[in-house]
Amino acid sequence: YVKNLFKQHGWSNAWNSGVFTYHHYHSITHEALGFIAGSTTLLLGGEEGRKVQVQKGDVLIIPAGVAHKNLEAEHQVACIGAYPDGHDYDINTGQQGERPATDRNIAAVPLPTQDPLYGHGEGICRIWHPRPRYH
Repeated sequence: YVKNLFKQHGWSNAWNSGVFTYHHYHSITHEALGFIAGSTTLLLGGEEGRKVQVQKGDVLIIPAGVAHKNLEAEHQVACIGAYPDGHDYDINTGQQGERPATDRNIAAVPLPTQDPLYGHGEGICRIWHPRPRYH
């Protein structure tokens, strides 16, 4: 159901698994996670980030460049992951040499044209705004 709902709203290239237990981020796309079983605690935003409890029925949309990590066992939860317009994704872990290329990638990621649950003009489309460009 979650995979089909995401796909209906333009989020595809889906997978079904747990959440990695190490910090990682995507520099070329945003990511939607639809939790279909279990519960866990995720850490968003790196070591000094925010802990978030997730469980079956929750949906989390992670902007490009935001590190995320499962603080419990990888398969403590099962989720469907998907990407706007079926974009491919990369996995970065903060290793030396990733930047500045990943910074340029993140800055170039467009805002999604649809929310993965609600479609055009709703959800994240109402609250995410373009970053100001400095020259």
